[in-house]
Amino acid sequence: MKRIVFLICSFLLTQIVSAQRLTDDIKLNQIGFYPEAQKMAVVPESASGIFYIVSPDFSDTLHTGQLSDSFESPNSGETVRIADFSQLNQTGQYIVWIPELGYSYSFSISENVHEDVAKAALKGFYFQRASTAIPFEYGGKWARPAGHPDDVVLIHPSAASSNRPVDSTISAPGGWYDAGDYNKYAVNSGISTATLLSLYEDFPEFMQTFETDIPESENRLPDILDEVLWNLRWYMKMQDPADGGVYHKLTSANFSGQVMPVEDTNARYVIQKSVTGTLNFAAVMAQAARVFREYPGEAPAFADSAVIASLNAWLWARQNQDQLYNQNELNDQFDPDITTGEYGDSDASDEFIWAATELFATTKNSLFYNAIDLFPSDQATVPSWQNVRSLAYYTIARLSDDLSETAPDDITKASQIIVSLADSLINSGTETGYQTVMDRSAGNYIWGSSSTAANQGIVLIQAYLITEHRDYLDHALSNLDYLLGRNATGYSFLTGFGDKTPINIHHRPSGAHLISEPVPGLLAGGPNAGQQDGCEYPSDLPALSYLDDYCSYASNEIAINWNAPMVYLSAALEALQYQAGLSNQE
Repeated sequence: MKRIVFLICSFLLTQIVSAQRLTDDIKLNQIGFYPEAQKMAVVPESASGIFYIVSPDFSDTLHTGQLSDSFESPNSGETVRIADFSQLNQTGQYIVWIPELGYSYSFSISENVHEDVAKAALKGFYFQRASTAIPFEYGGKWARPAGHPDDVVLIHPSAASSNRPVDSTISAPGGWYDAGDYNKYAVNSGISTATLLSLYEDFPEFMQTFETDIPESENRLPDILDEVLWNLRWYMKMQDPADGGVYHKLTSANFSGQVMPVEDTNARYVIQKSVTGTLNFAAVMAQAARVFREYPGEAPAFADSAVIASLNAWLWARQNQDQLYNQNELNDQFDPDITTGEYGDSDASDEFIWAATELFATTKNSLFYNAIDLFPSDQATVPSWQNVRSLAYYTIARLSDDLSETAPDDITKASQIIVSLADSLINSGTETGYQTVMDRSAGNYIWGSSSTAANQGIVLIQAYLITEHRDYLDHALSNLDYLLGRNATGYSFLTGFGDKTPINIHHRPSGAHLISEPVPGLLAGGPNAGQQDGCEYPSDLPALSYLDDYCSYASNEIAINWNAPMVYLSAALEALQYQAGLSNQE
């Protein structure tokens, strides 16, 4: 009898101890939730029955709920259940506890719950600044010496002209390192800079008080515009003043090793002018001119210079429409060979639409509209560096009041296309167990899938701004939940945020630094079914094709065009929470 009692007590004790073990089988937004927003966690099918929301010390139980029926999640090969605790709106710090599994990472329910996420993602651009030191005052333990002064940049043979012959030099300091490498690319700077400018244009009052502790924080420009200006001033150096064309990239011939910026002393080149790089430049400079017109004292004459630069770039692009960038063809003709990021694009029609729209919106000159077919299709795609046409429609909808007399029909059409795109995302397939827009299609798990999730969120926010239908905002928030932990890998993909977050990102300053944690506020690329780097992944399934290892540049690199939509999505949700009822704060 004593033995039976002993075995029962041992079993119960084992169950209690097991139940109080941290488990990463409970997948949820590791940062937290707005009080009035939807809240859920995803757990394996093996769990059943009741779940609890408790204080981290188990002293208080705030909510008791029933796990859902089973859902299939084909992109990760799982069958899962949902713990929905949306009814809990009391602010505080909590965990999800399921006796059969254990307890989750801690999370918060609070107003402004994603404010630190948004600020860190924006400050990620500060850590990507080229040609400057990151002092301890602003960078903390991620401080580093300056590298890549870029004041003696060679003219590559592909970029040579009569006024700038081969091996002559230009000065083009500043800008942002594009990704995990130390190069700077005109194409990718386009959508990245435009996304940040769009965040400011959509939510100016909110962003004017959005401080990120950068060297310029004490001046009168909002921090987001200080950061953008750092890149814009480099961007303008990439334009040849003789003809208006823009060099495709500023780069070393090959990628550097895993070294700090100051240790990379390879020769740097500007490479061939391209129509896509030039049109990206034209669009961004036209948009920047609108924004910086509001700050003539803080950025003297910048708006006027930006308009002129945009016009000259547009003229060059119109005269050089076939000047596409093809790195293999370039390397067949010129030495040294260039093996860094190509950002090649065989179709510039979307860039023409975007640049023409931004120039029209800024100058009100209908000649730009008449030069292009603004609506070649009734459908659009989620923006990416390869396809920027939807950015034109964002601008038209955003400036609808300003453009109502000159382009009323276009405003209606652009708005319809945005809303239709948002509807297609929401209705893109059967709801999977992770209950996010991102997980509804295996095709979303591509190189930079995290940016796909964030850009989908922007589409949904744009649709909300047009319609004020809360459903779009709820789905946008679900994609932020995805990025911060409610996904099949269980990772919060933003470095430094969450308990399970990438450590070994493919990012040279993080990899070469002598501290263990990577630079914070950088968005890892995320699951990529292509697995192009040849590393050993834990699974071939799309949603699990992620590896937290420096070798995995296909899933674990960072890039400015991934961080920019992360900034937009998280900051826009913060800006909208009051009017949308995501918070109960008065």
